[in-house]
Amino acid sequence: MFWGVKNNKIFLNIRLQPNAAAQRVGGVFVDADGISFLKIAVVAVPEKGKANKELFTLLSCLLKLPKFAFTIISGETDRYKKIEVAVELSDGLEALLNRLGA
Repeated sequence: MFWGVKNNKIFLNIRLQPNAAAQRVGGVFVDADGISFLKIAVVAVPEKGKANKELFTLLSCLLKLPKFAFTIISGETDRYKKIEVAVELSDGLEALLNRLGA
């Protein structure tokens, strides 16, 4: 699972592909260590935080949350990112997260 809850905080593992032809969610990717990541492609280039900003906009739309609810915990300049979501997990949010990974 690409997301989890620890200490009442939601965390997402994202594998970001910047400079793509179109925005899309590409399913779940499992790395060699067995860690799951949600694959997301964005059109923005990886310069001056543009791709991260587009990622937050896309996540905001997909999960119906404000952009300021997302914070990059690790991977600011890397494709592999760990993102904290500053809201409590609800049944509706859990369903949206599970649908993204399906």
